[in-house]
Amino acid sequence: MEWLALLLFACVVGILLLGYPVAFTLSGTAVLFAFGGALFGVFDPSYLEAMPSRLLGVMTNQTLVAVPLFVFMGVMLERSRLAEDLLDTLSALFGSLRGGLAMSVTIVGMLLAASTGIVGATVVTMGLLSLPTMLKRGYDPAVSTGTICASGTLGQIIPPSIILVLLGDVLSSAYQQAQLQQGNYAPETVSVGELFAGALLPGLALVVLYLLWLVLLAVLKPELMPAHREDRSEVGALAPRVFKALLPPMVLILAVLGSIIAGIATPTEAAAVGALGAMVLAAFKGQLNVDTLRQVVRRTARVTSMVFLILVGASVFSLVFRGYGGDELVRELLLGLPGGVFGAMVAVMVVMFLLGFVLDFIEITFVVVPIVGPVLLAMGLDPVWLGVMIAINLQTSFLTPPFGFALFYLRGVAPASVTTTQIYRGVMPFVAIQLLALLLLALWPQLATWLPEQVY
Repeated sequence: MEWLALLLFACVVGILLLGYPVAFTLSGTAVLFAFGGALFGVFDPSYLEAMPSRLLGVMTNQTLVAVPLFVFMGVMLERSRLAEDLLDTLSALFGSLRGGLAMSVTIVGMLLAASTGIVGATVVTMGLLSLPTMLKRGYDPAVSTGTICASGTLGQIIPPSIILVLLGDVLSSAYQQAQLQQGNYAPETVSVGELFAGALLPGLALVVLYLLWLVLLAVLKPELMPAHREDRSEVGALAPRVFKALLPPMVLILAVLGSIIAGIATPTEAAAVGALGAMVLAAFKGQLNVDTLRQVVRRTARVTSMVFLILVGASVFSLVFRGYGGDELVRELLLGLPGGVFGAMVAVMVVMFLLGFVLDFIEITFVVVPIVGPVLLAMGLDPVWLGVMIAINLQTSFLTPPFGFALFYLRGVAPASVTTTQIYRGVMPFVAIQLLALLLLALWPQLATWLPEQVY
């Protein structure tokens, strides 16, 4: 009856497409399948007895405590008008260059992505702040929207990122499970810090590729990104302003990320420092008050509740899926594919890419990765490299027309004069760049594994 496991997965995806909440869809569908299976004698209800221990594991997981703290940090930085100050300063600095404003948007998007780690928030914020300015200065709408969407999705790969925290925790469990299946009863773990270190170089390389493309486009088609005339005396006096705008967020990001990578602090401890640092920055900018704090706490609570409800729902789903033999079925399917490890990896990447059109990263992390992760890791793949590949692959999926999440986020805040076709056309070069980055990472895994090997 292993085909029932596939039917369960298909039903979950189908119900999600109807717009029902993810957490309730996962748990509700799984419980119905478990009840029906037990009624007809094809499912052993004892599998659900592991649910209390699963929930206890979630409640006592120190790594997951970092999630609300990182969310708080990101939302507080968003409320402190960090992005607005950075964009104004860098626009004044680079605006006199062709493509300078687009480059400024990319750099600010990178810093904002590293600060918030939330794709939707970054895309919406950059869309509201930069898109009207870019259009006013004569930038092509396709170039403008493509740059904003691409820079916004960097929150998936550039640490410290909530997404990488969740993925690191899930991959660590999958890695231990794979080792236990191979007879290693003293399994090694993979930490969130290792995943942060592995994602750092590919993330920065992706930013460099974005900037190189914008420079090339400015040279080949200067009419698409006209230069903006600035007062030279004003430009000459920008150094203190740039220093003041860039230093605080850079110090905060480096303090959080550096302490994790260097092993000085755990992700949870570093996230707490980041949350406090975000409050200090907001206070210095005069944005910290009772009303702001109330709004930040409420949004943090909503996002955190959503994440953990999905995690609980995913736990129920995984138990029922395993009870129907779904994990063994997936293992047999992947091992039976032509091409061995390469074929299995390509198949998983393609499936995840397609699922990225309809499911958010959090759902894919909690539902799909625990199913395919142990199989791939048991085949000898490096867990850090696998995690970075998954992150970049889903980042590409969220940017790819016609279903990319980032496109819908921007479409919601873009003026009516900007058409959906222009948004689609604008992101295509950046999709190609991300596919190139994915190919380079597949050919040279050292891009993701070198730094963790040096540090850990």
